[in-house]
Amino acid sequence: MLKIAVFGLGEAGSLIARDLAYAGVQVTAYDPADVVTPDGVRRVHHPGEAVVDVDMTMGITASADAKTAINQSLKSIPSGSLYADLSTSSAGLKKQLADIAMTNNLFFADVALMTIVPGNGMHTPALVSGAGADKYVSLLSPLEVPVEAISEIPGDAATRKLLRSVMMKGLASLVIEAMQAGYAAGCEKWLWDNLAEQLTVANEKVLSRLITGTETHALRRLHEMQASQALLEELGIDPVMTRSTVASHKQVLEKGVPPVPDSKND
Repeated sequence: MLKIAVFGLGEAGSLIARDLAYAGVQVTAYDPADVVTPDGVRRVHHPGEAVVDVDMTMGITASADAKTAINQSLKSIPSGSLYADLSTSSAGLKKQLADIAMTNNLFFADVALMTIVPGNGMHTPALVSGAGADKYVSLLSPLEVPVEAISEIPGDAATRKLLRSVMMKGLASLVIEAMQAGYAAGCEKWLWDNLAEQLTVANEKVLSRLITGTETHALRRLHEMQASQALLEELGIDPVMTRSTVASHKQVLEKGVPPVPDSKND
């Protein structure tokens, strides 16, 4: 029977641990917080107890707790076993964790969960890198966990996730700022419908035009965004994202834009 220790029973950790247990994995978990223990999971009171004879330890914590998670039971984790860090952390931190693992004769896997865990659980699509990437895939693939090993370099998986987050989380912030202003202007329904239409028709050509069109029309768009910033200020909205867009367009005038990669469909 596959034995996995889970450090962290927050929202993501509890769902993944529950699914692993349901799939027949022997799951032992540790979390110092007063959180609910998922069905089928054996909860222990000391991190060292969780990792006895395990095949893999999964750190499913916040980035700020990632080092604590790996350090808390190094004396008890079996030599040669796998430590997988699923925190959303920088590539630099992932490399530090990999060094700690290597120093203690552990394989390390940098795991990047590529969508939300609620509704997906252990089947959340993931990328994995590091010396233990292939081992992570071999342990979880029989459970039909959708994970792709991309390299032996820790931080490569984290880098890909965070680069995408620059756009996806930035887009969410832009929509929030636009809707705040929409409500202040009294045209929130029109704005919502218009934004929904723009996003619905978006495709790779639209994405390409966002880059190439900005370079071609950078000065005009700079003036437009300066007017947008002034409008939001008139409406009493702090234009945090719009102010950054103005600064970005000024940079485009000075430095240009990155080239558009060849289409994946070519």
